[in-house]
Amino acid sequence: MKQFFYRTISFFNVIESKIAFYPTLLAFLGFNFAFFMLYLENKGASRYLIEHVPVLVVDNGDTAMTILSSLISGLISMVVFSFSMVMLLLSQASSNFSPRLLPGLISDKRHQIILGIYLFTILYCIFVLFSIQPTGDQYQIPGFAVLLGIIQTVISIYAFIYFIHNISQSIQISNILQNIYKVAKKRLDRLIDNEENQFDEFPSSEDWYEYHSENSGYLQNISFTNLVDICQAEDIQLHILPVKGIFVLNGIPLFRASKKLDENVINKILTNFNFSRDELVSDNYTLAFKQITEIIVKAMSPGINDPGTAINGIDYLTELLALRMRKKDTSVIIREKKAYVRINTINFEDLLHQIMASIRTYCKHDIILVQKLLLMFYYLEKQKSHDSSYSKNLRYEAENLLKDAKESIKNEDDIKSATKLAAKFNLQTEN
Repeated sequence: MKQFFYRTISFFNVIESKIAFYPTLLAFLGFNFAFFMLYLENKGASRYLIEHVPVLVVDNGDTAMTILSSLISGLISMVVFSFSMVMLLLSQASSNFSPRLLPGLISDKRHQIILGIYLFTILYCIFVLFSIQPTGDQYQIPGFAVLLGIIQTVISIYAFIYFIHNISQSIQISNILQNIYKVAKKRLDRLIDNEENQFDEFPSSEDWYEYHSENSGYLQNISFTNLVDICQAEDIQLHILPVKGIFVLNGIPLFRASKKLDENVINKILTNFNFSRDELVSDNYTLAFKQITEIIVKAMSPGINDPGTAINGIDYLTELLALRMRKKDTSVIIREKKAYVRINTINFEDLLHQIMASIRTYCKHDIILVQKLLLMFYYLEKQKSHDSSYSKNLRYEAENLLKDAKESIKNEDDIKSATKLAAKFNLQTEN
C-alpha cells in the first residue's frame, strides 16, 4: 500500500505537467456541478429566490435560453483566442530562444487553470440550457442555475483579462530566465539541505550485479523512499548508474545491487523509476543550465545577434553556478546512519565544461561577453565551495576562454583588456 501511494504521487507529478490536465479536471467538475445545481432546483432553490430576491432570477424561458446561448458562444470564442495565444507563445519561444523551454511553458499551471475555468463554465451552461424544458405553455426555468452561469461567465472574463496580462509577461526573456532560475534554485536548495546529513562513504560497486532498464525515456523521477524500504527488507545496497535527467535506452544498465536478486524484487525496484519524454527543471536542475546556455547561444547566433539577452543569461548562470558549487558531486541516500542508495550525478567539472564549450563557440568573438564571462569566473572563485577542485575547474575554463578569445578578436586593445581582467582572476586564484 505504501509503495502504491508513492507511485501514485510520482504519476501525478508527471501528468500534472501536461497542458490538458487542469482543463480536463475542471471540465469534469463543471459537468458535475451542473447536475448538482439541477438537483437544488428540484428542491426549490429558484422558488426561494423568487419569493425573497426576485430581481436576481430570470423568470422567462426564452430569455434564459438566449442568455445561456450567448454565454456559450462568447466563451467558446474566448477559448479559441486563448488557445491561439498559447500556440503563438510556444512558437515564439521555440524560434527565438530554445525548443527546450516548451515543456516548462506548457506546464504553467496558470494557463491550464484559466483554460479549465472556460471549460467549466461552458459545460455548466450547456447542461443547464438542456434542462430548460417546456411544460405546456410555460418553461421550467432553473433561475438560480442561470444566475450562477452568468456569475461564472463574469469570472471567466476576468480570468481572460489576467490571461492576456500573464501571457504577455511570459514571452519576455527576462521573465523566462527568472522562472528558470527560481525553479532550479528551489531544487538545488532542497538537494543541498538533504546533503547535510549525508556522507560520502559507499562501497565500490564494480563487482556488483547489474540490472537493465525495460523502458526508454528521460529518467525523470525516482521514488527513493520505496527503494530504501526495499533495500532494508532485502538487506541490499543499490547504485543507480544513469544520471537523473539523461535519456535512458532500453537494455542499458540501470542499477547495480550488492547481491543477486530474484525476478520479483527486480520488478519492485524497476517500478520506482519514472521515465518521461519531457524534461522539467523542477525534476532535474541541470536542465536549467542547459536551457540558459541554449538561450545565450541562440541570442549570439548570427540570425538573432542579441548580446543583451546573452548578458542577462550569464548573470543568471553565474548565480546558479555559485549555488551548484555548494553541492557535492555524489549523492547517497541514508537511513538510520546506513547508506542504502548511491545516485550518479553530473560532477561540477563536466557541468562547467558542457556549459562553456557551447558558449565559447558563439561568444569568443565578442569582447563584452568575454569580459562578462571572465568576471563570472572571478566572482565564482571567491564563492564558498564544497570541494577545492572546483577552483581548478574554474581556472581551466577561464584559460580556455581567454585562449579562444585571443584567436578570434583582432583588436589589440580588446585583447589587452581581456588579458588584464584574466590576470586579475589568475592573481586571485594564486592567493
